[in-house]
Amino acid sequence: MRRVLVPAAAVLVSLVSAPPVLAEPEQKVPVAEGYGGAVATVDLDASKAAISVLRRGGNAVDAAVAAGAVLGVTEPYSAGLAGGGFMVYYDARQRKVFTIDGRETAPQAMTSTTFEGIPFDEGVTSGLSAGIPGTVANWDLALRKFGTLSLKQALQPAIDVASKGFVVDQTFYDQTASNQARFKDFTSTAKLYLPNGAPPPVGSVFRNPELAATYRELGRRGPGWLYGGQLGKEIVATVKQPPVTPGSTRNVRPGLMELSDLRAYRALQREPTKISYNGKDVYGMAPPSSGGSTVGEALNILEALPQVGLHEYLEASRLAFADRGKYVGDIPGVPLKELLSDGFAKERACLIGDRAIASPAAPGSPDGSYEPCAQPTGSSTPIADEGPETTHLVIADRWGNVIAYNLTIESTGGNGIVVPGRGVLLNNELTDFTFGPAPGDPNLPGPGKRPRSSMAPTLVFEHGKPVLAVGSPGGSTIITTVLQILVNRYEFGMNLPDALAAPRATQRNTAQTQAEQAFLDKYRAELEAKGHSFALNPEIGAATALEFVGRGRVQAVAEPVRRGGGSAMVVKP
Repeated sequence: MRRVLVPAAAVLVSLVSAPPVLAEPEQKVPVAEGYGGAVATVDLDASKAAISVLRRGGNAVDAAVAAGAVLGVTEPYSAGLAGGGFMVYYDARQRKVFTIDGRETAPQAMTSTTFEGIPFDEGVTSGLSAGIPGTVANWDLALRKFGTLSLKQALQPAIDVASKGFVVDQTFYDQTASNQARFKDFTSTAKLYLPNGAPPPVGSVFRNPELAATYRELGRRGPGWLYGGQLGKEIVATVKQPPVTPGSTRNVRPGLMELSDLRAYRALQREPTKISYNGKDVYGMAPPSSGGSTVGEALNILEALPQVGLHEYLEASRLAFADRGKYVGDIPGVPLKELLSDGFAKERACLIGDRAIASPAAPGSPDGSYEPCAQPTGSSTPIADEGPETTHLVIADRWGNVIAYNLTIESTGGNGIVVPGRGVLLNNELTDFTFGPAPGDPNLPGPGKRPRSSMAPTLVFEHGKPVLAVGSPGGSTIITTVLQILVNRYEFGMNLPDALAAPRATQRNTAQTQAEQAFLDKYRAELEAKGHSFALNPEIGAATALEFVGRGRVQAVAEPVRRGGGSAMVVKP
């Protein structure tokens, strides 16, 4: 024992004709517990959509697509049909975990030097940053493989919300205001998100009839309308010739996307990552996501230590990030098996002592030959800029299927460009690539390549059955957020709501550890005594999670405060 120092679905009837079963709450509730299925998202309307699907006989995948589409309406600066994402899904009938990679890809014309010499901000707000969208292909593959709804049915709740509108909250206002300077530089974006030249006020009703029409047409015509059809043509035209406001002085670079890139896009099924940790099996997303490998490696390192506290949590994360930077990307030959091996974890854990390791720490050698305490000799790779905005949802249904789903358009507001007449913001996912020059970096851009992601939708199993699902937005802090929640839950003995609400710190192989103010107030002195250095990060992550708490009960958990708080619901309280 280690010492802890610190704390199969029925056929779905029509969504339109089925009567409502129970009245839904009119405010966000961060924790809900009950039976028959559970949902946690960042948004009340998205959670309502998912619960409605579950109550009408849909399964977890049906509900996830419906909620994801609604988030494209109510959280348009974090998600949307022109973005991408990753699903980690447990199919109870097959007793197997599946993952779907809906990550955006680079156009065939992109090379390793495309972004060299371009300031990061200019790269973001441009056609050049827009990757080939993966979200619609992700939805389509998930529904065909595991769902019971058609895409048309799954999009109906989002069509309703986009048509009728939703109430603007402080988060939506703040995110619009922070993007106002660049939104006004595009005619289509300013028209939609800056009515009367300003962000929609808090408490007003925001409608997006163009997006409602786009979803409606997508449901009628199917994914081919995007991947080679008229919608695809309009996206390509927008990327290649952004609708810059006359008189704007912004340098907006055109993109490289072609219709042939859209025709070639495929969402992919991949094998999940899997590690054993303290008697549990932890499943995550494999490359091009670094979430599964980095969370998994850090957990393995912690398991190899004689004691675990916050110091050890930070050090395990530091070392795992060093290895992520060196080895993980959308390239052949990622040494995934060795990165997640117990031998490599023990070799890395041996470096953790009573004092913080100097950053950047060097990567290890996941070569299959491990010594009791090998000193690393390689050079470290700095972490690339990565947009903080993404969204995450978790859903369980009455049959025991469970899904953790991250979806994103990258930075808050994507690349800032709305497709004229379609109500859809484009992603800036390609700025997740390393800009270079960086010889040997696994995350340099390339034709058809998927940029490395930090999204970490995660499922935890015990005795072959799912017990917990968790994930978060937050760029590369996603990894540390998920890791810290798991450490809080399984090392420090917190219940799940406390594990999410607890103050956070994120160490990503940087000289300073970023931490929230409450974390600094409580732990700074003792950790600085061990050599850690800190910088303030006001808000880290915005997680959603669920846990099976016994006898068929499920507890759904969202943030009580971060990013305005989230929305947890169950089918039967």
